[in-house]
Amino acid sequence: MPGGWYKASNAIVCDDVTIGEDSSFWFGVVARGDIAPIIIGKRTNVQDLACLHVDPARALRIGDDVSIAHHAVVHCDIVGNACLIGMHAIILGGAKIGEGSVIAAGALVPEGREIPPRSLVMGIPGKVVRQVTAAEYESNLWRARSYVENARRWHQTGSGVPAKPLNPDTGV
Repeated sequence: MPGGWYKASNAIVCDDVTIGEDSSFWFGVVARGDIAPIIIGKRTNVQDLACLHVDPARALRIGDDVSIAHHAVVHCDIVGNACLIGMHAIILGGAKIGEGSVIAAGALVPEGREIPPRSLVMGIPGKVVRQVTAAEYESNLWRARSYVENARRWHQTGSGVPAKPLNPDTGV
């Protein structure tokens, strides 16, 4: 893990997938670069049961400090830096997600849609409902950093339980 990236034991990362330093792939993830490349930046986490795939001759580029939550399907062209893709969100082919955006849980970004930077997208079909606040943007960055630390714990201990308690007084 140090200087590399983390993959849970049953995550599948196959074919043409390039992975940035300190990125992580959690349980049940499928990242399939079989018909075009997938390029993933630094400190990006792909959480349990998410799926990354591509259209023919269209690479998927995911930036730095991105969190792709549980069960999300990312099948688009670009996810910019510092984005959060919520649980069960779906992003279809040709879509482009601007830097710092949040795609809410369960949202569906239609094929070819371009989402401006720092947008909050909700609904089916996904619509920009407002701009992401500075606090939300910082939360996106914090989340990505926390997954780097969690991946390091898993790499060192074989589980998400820290080798030492977080708080020596309480043991948690």
